[in-house]
Amino acid sequence: MTRLRVVRGLAMASHPGPTVAVTTLVTVVAWSAGRSPTGCLLVAAAILTGHLSIGWSNDAIDATRDTSVHRNDKPIVLGLVSRRTVWVGASVMAIACVPLSLASGVLAGLAHLVGVAAAWGYNLGLKSTRISWLPYAVAFGLLPSFVTLGTSGDWAPWWASAATALLGVGAHLANVVPDLADDLATGVEGWPQRLGRLARYAAPLPLAAATTLLVAAPPGPIGAVGWLALAVVAALLTTIVLWKSAPFLLTIAVAAVSITTLVLRGDALTS
Repeated sequence: MTRLRVVRGLAMASHPGPTVAVTTLVTVVAWSAGRSPTGCLLVAAAILTGHLSIGWSNDAIDATRDTSVHRNDKPIVLGLVSRRTVWVGASVMAIACVPLSLASGVLAGLAHLVGVAAAWGYNLGLKSTRISWLPYAVAFGLLPSFVTLGTSGDWAPWWASAATALLGVGAHLANVVPDLADDLATGVEGWPQRLGRLARYAAPLPLAAATTLLVAAPPGPIGAVGWLALAVVAALLTTIVLWKSAPFLLTIAVAAVSITTLVLRGDALTS
């Protein structure tokens, strides 16, 4: 029973939603960019171990703060797993991430490891600064190059890197908005916290910009799917602006359109 509690605690501390979503997204993009099945498995393993190290280190670092505000959604606070165990897990995954990333090639691996290091930098203190958005932009912005450097040996097109960097900034805002009150109560004053209530309305903007880039920047015609994506994003943004109590799920919907567009444009990354 104790082992099951620890496993459950580690699963919760891994931030399973973002971890599964990003691992799946990058793996599918690698497949759509022409990566071999073995290559896709290596991409998945590298992204997964990197994200596990990021998620677990985040919960281990924030354990005292989470306890002070009674974050009952945090497994360390609930006593499901110890802080030490989470730290050990984060360390093991960080070490495993190095060879798994480099298995895609030296440049590809270094691109991914720089992104992982940026995320750790966020956990270790940048989250409380005005540039809290920067680690997200760096980590997400390097993901397309991790795929393309391991596939064709080339850096990703500028529009792909810019779009995923914008996705990262939007993810940062979307991730922080639900916890604004707890963050401010414990002295975390990153960029979203400084924006306050405006963060809710700012979150969809970089996501919408990412979709626009992914639709308009790649070579070739935009096509019906591209125009549909732009129309959906425009409708969602209009709803968010005009409906003051619009559910935050609408912002997540904008993100979903951006991610779908990225997957559909995966073949243009190496063309």
